[in-house]
Amino acid sequence: MKTQQSAQKLVLGSSSSYRYELLCRLQIPFEVSSPDVDEAALSGELPEATASRLAENKARAVATIYPGALIIGADQVAALDGIQLGKPLNYEKATKQLYFMRGKEVIFHTALSLFNSRSGRMQSRIISSVVKFRELSDSQIGNYLTKEQPYHCTGSAKYEGLGIALIERMVSDDPNALIGLPLIMLVEMLAQEGVEVV
Repeated sequence: MKTQQSAQKLVLGSSSSYRYELLCRLQIPFEVSSPDVDEAALSGELPEATASRLAENKARAVATIYPGALIIGADQVAALDGIQLGKPLNYEKATKQLYFMRGKEVIFHTALSLFNSRSGRMQSRIISSVVKFRELSDSQIGNYLTKEQPYHCTGSAKYEGLGIALIERMVSDDPNALIGLPLIMLVEMLAQEGVEVV
């Protein structure tokens, strides 16, 4: 029998088509709303703190449109040598990012928040994935960017696509986290709100 909470509307607070596709895997009904949130890091803010703050802010922003719903917020920040790497937005910045990352280990901090706008309860977690990039040549980087144009992806690579070819190895508690939505943790969070996926 469904609980009152399990009957709550579920909303994905994201404009990301990748997060949408990941959430579809759980085969539960949900709606989508794009939050209007400034994604800039604060001065001196650690990468995982930035990701966590933005995920929560996105969920709260959507709550103003969907009061009484369960709202998923997510954000991802990559870090290398203490430097935050966000979405490059264009070819030149993506090239610089991949030059900087080749042959190195980059940590991708993926924050997940589930906000119950009915009760005010916020669940938040961080899944960190360590990614070792291959020693890519300039021409490989140029070829990749021309083919996939991953300018709206943290770290300049679509790991669910051709971007997987840039990786030498990855260590993560949830491979979905690298794409942007840690489903293993989300299932656990939803269960805490009375929503059983299976």
